[in-house]
Amino acid sequence: MRISCGARRNVRTAPTYTLWYKDFAYTGGIPANATRPSYITPPLSTLRYFPLSEGPNNCYNVNRVPKGHYTVRIFFGLVNQPNFDSEPLFDISIEGTQVYSLKSGWTGQDSQAFLEVLVFITDRSVAICFHSTGHGDPAILSIEILQVDDGAYYFGPEWGDQVILRTVTRLTCGTGKPKFDEDYSGDHWGGDRFWHPIRTFIQSADQVRSTEATIKKASIAPNFYPEALYQSAIVSTDSQLDITYSMDVDPNRNYSVWLHFAEIDASVSVVGHRVFDILINGDVTFPGVDIVKMSGDRYTALVLNTTMAVKGRTLTITLRPKEGSHAIINAIEVFEVITAQFTTFPEEVRALQTLKSALGLPLRLGWNGDPCVPQQHPWSGADCQFDKNTSKWFIDGLALDNQGLKGFLPGDISKLSHLRSINLSGNSIHGAIPPLLGTITSLQELDLSDNLFDGSIPESLGQLTALHILNLNSNSLSGRVPAALGGRLLHRASFNFTDNKGLCGIPGLRACGPHLSAGAKIGIALGACVVFLLLILCLVCWWKRRQNILRAQQIAARGAPYAKARTHLSHDIQMARHHNHGHARTAAENGPSLLS
Repeated sequence: MRISCGARRNVRTAPTYTLWYKDFAYTGGIPANATRPSYITPPLSTLRYFPLSEGPNNCYNVNRVPKGHYTVRIFFGLVNQPNFDSEPLFDISIEGTQVYSLKSGWTGQDSQAFLEVLVFITDRSVAICFHSTGHGDPAILSIEILQVDDGAYYFGPEWGDQVILRTVTRLTCGTGKPKFDEDYSGDHWGGDRFWHPIRTFIQSADQVRSTEATIKKASIAPNFYPEALYQSAIVSTDSQLDITYSMDVDPNRNYSVWLHFAEIDASVSVVGHRVFDILINGDVTFPGVDIVKMSGDRYTALVLNTTMAVKGRTLTITLRPKEGSHAIINAIEVFEVITAQFTTFPEEVRALQTLKSALGLPLRLGWNGDPCVPQQHPWSGADCQFDKNTSKWFIDGLALDNQGLKGFLPGDISKLSHLRSINLSGNSIHGAIPPLLGTITSLQELDLSDNLFDGSIPESLGQLTALHILNLNSNSLSGRVPAALGGRLLHRASFNFTDNKGLCGIPGLRACGPHLSAGAKIGIALGACVVFLLLILCLVCWWKRRQNILRAQQIAARGAPYAKARTHLSHDIQMARHHNHGHARTAAENGPSLLS
């Protein structure tokens, strides 16, 4: 995988038509046009730079990388804009281990225009981070992640997934052209290495040898050195029998040295014709080297390796002929052996990333990469401790007071199970205090004062038996202070609940009303619901009755004339009946007299 930093589309570059993917997996930064500092730098036109305003730590987090052994190579660039620092200096870490610090003058040295390391990837992801040092903004032109043989560059018992090899130099002797393995037509499992050319070690009369003959035992596992590497060489002369190469290194480090030979001089044909000692910093490391004897034949590759501690600032390799014969060398590789740093518990890193998002942490805090390593660049506001039993770092303190935070406190903070102190005071954090805080049993100090927390204080905080400082003052909390907290105020605990208008239940706060059990509260709630339903039912019945009355009145109003007519007729009939009844009664009364 090759990434062209800052590019918005995939790019292919001459002369090998190499594919570079468009920029992705970065945590921040700004794309810009690029200036290439070296002719060996890939011909790419963009880069990504990371201003300090976006934080001191920025990374490329590349996921879905199969488990294995990889060459990781990073090319540095220069921002093609006026008023930019022409030579930024910064630190680089791989998987939490600081592997390199750019030194002043790197733009004038081809071998320092890029960083290359060999690293084992075990968790299917690789974090490549850039750390500002105050000397310009880190600017990255490209990143390459190239898989190599799992056994590549085995140097001894210390070799393994806890070791990183940083390339210090690679020299191909006797040629004047810089070459990558692609230019050599090398096997891709070699990692497409860059070989810096050197025709002389600046001695009186170094001679160059070259051949087009086939070289046996080249391009084989696990290092897959290209055949062309052994087809040129530097040979000493009668006037200067020793061949000496010196280079500057960082002191008090371990270095692995790989020396390459093939007998390509036509004047040397049998065993014993060329024998020499190899000295490193004055000590004989390989005595009596006979290339034909040790490789088995002429035109056959031979590789010698040794690893040593270097206390000074110089590493000197000397080939000293024995019995007057000349020395020869085809190539040199030097690696710094770096012990990989132990990283932070992954679940705690994920919890901090969730916290970063939920709290809206400003970019200037630079929460990218691993919070605890490299130890030269820890996260601001996160305190780390090392667990010797698990060989992992953990977070034991958060100090993010007065940082202008405006988010909420997520329950995932409980996954920081080793926390002893939390200080989030003086921000604008809103929402409820997560009850899961009560599961961090190691918590001794909790300061959430001067925020916008609301709701009640979780009962679970009473389970924090180690808690001796609790500041919840100046929030919008309400309800009764948990009894388990209020009962510990006399046990040397410093608890502050003031300036929360809704809190009650302890001295210094207002008195709470009668305390109801959960069952009583549920009963009251159900009773209130029943009363409410009955009220609704009564209102519905009254409304229907009212509607019926109104409907009857409307009907009565429409039938009024007919009702009046019927009333008069009934009156007339009753009057007639009354009149006839009167006549009948008179006749009855007068009847006897008529008969008489």
